[in-house]
Amino acid sequence: MSTRIAFLKGHGTENDFVIVPDPENAVDLPPAAVAALCDRRAGIGGDGLLHVVRSAAHPEAAEMAAEAEWFMDYRNGDGSVAEMCGNGVRVFAHYLQRAGHVAEGDITVATRAGVKRVHLAKNGDVTVGMGKAALPEGDVTVSVGEHSWPARNVNMGNPHAVAFVDDLGQAGNLFTPPPVTPTSAYPDGVNVEFVVDRGPRHVALRVHERGSGETRSCGTGACAVAVAAARRDGADPAVTGTLTTYTVDVPGGRLVITERPDGGIEMTGPAVIVAEGEIDAEWLAAVRL
Repeated sequence: MSTRIAFLKGHGTENDFVIVPDPENAVDLPPAAVAALCDRRAGIGGDGLLHVVRSAAHPEAAEMAAEAEWFMDYRNGDGSVAEMCGNGVRVFAHYLQRAGHVAEGDITVATRAGVKRVHLAKNGDVTVGMGKAALPEGDVTVSVGEHSWPARNVNMGNPHAVAFVDDLGQAGNLFTPPPVTPTSAYPDGVNVEFVVDRGPRHVALRVHERGSGETRSCGTGACAVAVAAARRDGADPAVTGTLTTYTVDVPGGRLVITERPDGGIEMTGPAVIVAEGEIDAEWLAAVRL
């Protein structure tokens, strides 16, 4: 093994990631190593890790290789595996362009939630086709301290509970996962969004991401919030036949979410690479233990 492993650091609306380019899937990244890399004091620091692998080289993505050359092997900040990360896809695509693997325009990226279509615009914004939202049946409740709110169960390839509140401060510190009932609704854990209105088709959120705690932004969460807000507001593009667009403010910036009549959801926002360097392989080997 080389004594050094390349990495980059990037963010999408301040949802930040350690990026590890590894086209041939040669770098061993068990949960302990990912958690150490994402540690903000003892490691590089990030809400999650983007492992950049050719689809053909990864057993979970090989079947998607004909449709998407690159696989986003995404991990949460605690090292756990996640199906999808909307901000992560934008940063992942931006990295591919920066590295010369893809050009401006339309590309595809394989994820555990399927192949995502991405558009890299001239102005630096990245638009991701996030797929369709699923709206599972059943009542869900989110609690913080003595307060409880009904929540909308929305699945964007990963699970979300969306609660509309009067003030974002009601979400508390979000260091620990807010209790969500019934627990059977989310057997693998859940991302929880607290939402307030800012104006017509304009909302703001705070989010607890499973495995990461409170983050500055959550792309799939912004999509889930836009869908939940639209249904609350009586807007369903499948019924009206017209696009529905919501502006979603997150602590780290702003995302624009559009739902089409066919159910497809698109998310547009920035992606930034802020640094690159090398990981000491001996340190990484030690933290794998």
